[in-house]
Amino acid sequence: MVNGKILVEKLITYAKAFLFLNDNDEIYVRNTILTILRLNSPAEEVPNLKYIAEMTVPDVLFNEIKDYAKETNIAEDDLQAELFASFLMGILTQKPAEINQTFTFLKENMGSQSACDYLYKISVMNNYIQKTAISKNIGWEYADKDNVLQITINLSKPEKDNKDIMKLAKEKPSSGKYPKCPLCPENEGYFGSYTHPPRANLRTISLMLGGEKWQLQYSPYAYFNEHCIIFNSKHVPMEMSKRTIFNLLDFVEMFPNYFIGSNSDLPIVGGSILNHEHYQGGKHEMPMHKSKPLAMLSNADFPDVEIAILNWYNSAIRLTSYNRNTLCELGGNIIEAWKAYSDESVGIVNSKKERHNTCTPIVRYLPDGKFCLEIILRNNVTTEEFPGGVFHAHPEYHNIKKEGIGLIEAMGLYILPGRLKNQIEEIVKVICKERPFDLENADESDNLFVHKDMIKTLIKEHGDETDPVKVREYVIDYVNKTCVSILENTAVFKKDEVGNLAFRRFLNTLGIK
Repeated sequence: MVNGKILVEKLITYAKAFLFLNDNDEIYVRNTILTILRLNSPAEEVPNLKYIAEMTVPDVLFNEIKDYAKETNIAEDDLQAELFASFLMGILTQKPAEINQTFTFLKENMGSQSACDYLYKISVMNNYIQKTAISKNIGWEYADKDNVLQITINLSKPEKDNKDIMKLAKEKPSSGKYPKCPLCPENEGYFGSYTHPPRANLRTISLMLGGEKWQLQYSPYAYFNEHCIIFNSKHVPMEMSKRTIFNLLDFVEMFPNYFIGSNSDLPIVGGSILNHEHYQGGKHEMPMHKSKPLAMLSNADFPDVEIAILNWYNSAIRLTSYNRNTLCELGGNIIEAWKAYSDESVGIVNSKKERHNTCTPIVRYLPDGKFCLEIILRNNVTTEEFPGGVFHAHPEYHNIKKEGIGLIEAMGLYILPGRLKNQIEEIVKVICKERPFDLENADESDNLFVHKDMIKTLIKEHGDETDPVKVREYVIDYVNKTCVSILENTAVFKKDEVGNLAFRRFLNTLGIK
C-alpha cells in the first residue's frame, strides 16, 4: 500500500527540485494535493527524501500516484489512474502564464536554446514527455550510397491508417467536442478521457508568426531530439502557400537553434492531423539536410538566391540566401506553380477541380547566417493500380510502412510501427526453421501474414542460413532497402533521364535554369 501522506511530501520535494515550486506556494500546493488525495492532514514525520533530488525522470513517483489512485478507488482502472497521475503532475507544474514569463526572460537574456532547455526539462520532469518509454524505441542508421537514412521502430505511438486520416480531414468539427482536436490550445490542462489523451501536464509557449498567434509545445512522442510542435491558436486546416514559408522563416529567426517544417495540406502525402494547422521542428540534423546538390541552378530575377536540385530520393529543391524576403518570394512562387502544374507524361495528374499537387517545405538558419529553404514536391493522385497513392509507398511495401510519408520520413527519418519489433524476431525464427510458417496456406490469423512475400524472398536468398545473428542482419537489410524504395516511390520526378528532364521542365516554367 502507498502511504498517501508520505507521497504528498515526496511530490512537494520533487516539485521544488524540478518543477520550480516556489517556497511561498508550498503550503498552498500541499493542501491542494491533500484534498485531491482525500487526506485531512499532512505527515507528522517525514523520512529522508534527499534521493528525490537525484531523479532523472518521474517514473517512480508517477507509478506511485497511479497505485495510490487505484488502491483508494480514485481510479477504477489503469487508464483512469494514468489520467489522474498526469493531472496531479499538472498541479505541481507552474501555470502557463508563469512558464511563458520565465521562457521569455530566458530567451531575451540567455538565448533561445536556454529558454527551450527550460521548457523541455519541465516537459520531461512532469511526465508529459515520457522519456523512459521513448528510450525503448529501437533505432539504427543505414548508409545507402551518398545518403544515410535514420530508421526507428516506434513503440510509443499507434499505427494510423491513411483512410482514417482522410476521414478526419473531411470531418466538420462537432460543436460539442472539446477540445476539437489534439492540437487545440484548449488541450493545455485538460484532464483527458477514454478517447482523449491526458493533457493536464501540458505546457505551451505563445508565439507570433506572420502576425498571428501560434503556440509551441514539445511532442510527447519525441521522434528526435527536442521534437516540438508549433500550432495555430485557431482550429483551422493545414495550408500550403507563401504564407507558410513566411511563418517558417519567422520561427527560425526566433529560434535559430531549431529547424522547422510543415507537412503538406493533402492526405496521403501529409501528416496525421490535417484539420489543424501546425508545423514540426527540433534540434536535429535530418538525413536530407546532409544531402549534397545534384545540380546547381539559378534564376535571373533572384540573383541572391542559390538554387539546387538535391541528390535525394524524392524530388527536392534547396534554396539558400542571406535575404529572407527574396527566399520567401521565390519559394512561394515554386509552391504556387507546383500546385497548378501537370505533366501526364510522367504521371503527374493534377486539375483545378481536384488538386493533387502540394509541397513539404523545411526551413533552417545556417551557421554562416544564411536562410535555407528546402521544398519537397508531392502529389497524392490515386489509380486502380495504386489506390493508396501513386507517389506513396507501393502495396508491396505496406508490410513495413503503410502510413503516409510525411515531413519527418520525407527527410529520411523513418518512424516504423511498433509491431515490427516482435515480427522481425519471428521472421528470423521462420528463416532459421525455429517457427512454423506455411507460405502456401498462411492466412490473416497469423501475424506474419502481411510479411508473406518478404519471408518468401528471404527464404529464397538465405534459406540455408541458420545463424540467427546473420539472419537478423538479412532481415534488417531487407527493411533498410524497403525504406529506400518507399522514398523513391514518393519522388514525383524519378531519378532517371525522363524524370530529370521533366523536373527541369517544371523549373524552367519558373525561370530556374
